[in-house]
Amino acid sequence: MKIRILAGAVALVSSVALSGCGYLPGAGAESSTVTVWLMKGSASQGFLDRFKESYEAEHPSVELEFVLQEWGGIGPKVLKALKGDDAPDVIEVGNTQVAQYAESGELRDLTLESLRDLGGEDWLPGLAEPGKVNGGQYGIPWYAANRVVIYNKDLFAEAGITELPRTRDEWVDISEKLNTGDQQGLYLAGQNWYVLAGFIWDEGGELADDGGGEWQGALDSPEALRGMDFYAKIQAFGSGPKDADEQSPPETDVFAGGKVAQIISVPGSAALIEQQNPELKGKLGYFPIPGKTAKKPGAVFTGGSDLIVPEGADQRSEGIEVVKALAGKRWQTELARAMSYVPNKPSLASVVEGQEGTSAMAQGATEGRATPNSPYWAAVEADNPIKPYMTAVLQGGDPAEEAKKASDRITSKLING
Repeated sequence: MKIRILAGAVALVSSVALSGCGYLPGAGAESSTVTVWLMKGSASQGFLDRFKESYEAEHPSVELEFVLQEWGGIGPKVLKALKGDDAPDVIEVGNTQVAQYAESGELRDLTLESLRDLGGEDWLPGLAEPGKVNGGQYGIPWYAANRVVIYNKDLFAEAGITELPRTRDEWVDISEKLNTGDQQGLYLAGQNWYVLAGFIWDEGGELADDGGGEWQGALDSPEALRGMDFYAKIQAFGSGPKDADEQSPPETDVFAGGKVAQIISVPGSAALIEQQNPELKGKLGYFPIPGKTAKKPGAVFTGGSDLIVPEGADQRSEGIEVVKALAGKRWQTELARAMSYVPNKPSLASVVEGQEGTSAMAQGATEGRATPNSPYWAAVEADNPIKPYMTAVLQGGDPAEEAKKASDRITSKLING
């Protein structure tokens, strides 16, 4: 799924295809080409050049060819490729898209490789769980990105805040303290439903669940309602519009005005803020969204990429080898440092130490989640009932009634597509 929040180089969701040649290691010297579809912005040219040079040196009979793809219309394009006679050998897809593609029956089950070769038991849940469909691991985690709190260090210092919050209660206290005069303690648009999702998950709720054997909207559960209640509490510490999302107006532009103490966004947003207001350069800090206790950060929506292998790819075996390389420790480290991404395993988080924003993101990613793993979730987002639900509650509507209406709409989408 495309992650709309990723700013600049951080693109919160991607699609690559490494189209292979069928070369089996040690099977002969015949040259073969592995074609790679890569979503623009997923990896720098420098990273791709280094990977290509290294991989081809280690696999002399293989040549990698990268083809960049646009996000627009990528879903139908991938589905067509999966069903065609010339499917790529590997495709990078948004982590929440795997279920949609797996439903076609055209993906290779990579469970064996994930356990035997890639240490799948240690993957970030926000990448691994949406890659698992009906018990099979069809998506191999590649990289992740998620929201953190970006704050203005000067405004924190002026308010006498010397320690960053580690719990929700501490976060509420400092946000209230920072919300004074013409200064906003925390700017949060009323329809930032990805942020709401994290609060719902913290309370033990879901956006939708299939516990009864069929997907149903779940915004009206007591747990989900508590998540919405907390959203309303912190949204009140600023003047974010109740009837718009974080792009209307862009939250980075509002923060750049210098009168906002905090926003909830990906670290890449800092570059946009500094472009708008160079005086803020070096004055931005980051911390994970606080959890209910100090034992762990708050839950966050994880965007990013998984790698899939088409069942009908001509060079499927070599495609799997490319996946192993991209998802392995060496190239995970290279990619994370080059692109300021979160690597696919918490055990690799130390590779981004020294990158303040990415390090905070990696801490939060340990509690990362993805949207409901239904092949029809894209239909929910296309006409998203969560956004008007949030607006209705923030404007004084009855939370339980509005949640029930939104849940019914979600259920309809998940049943009928």
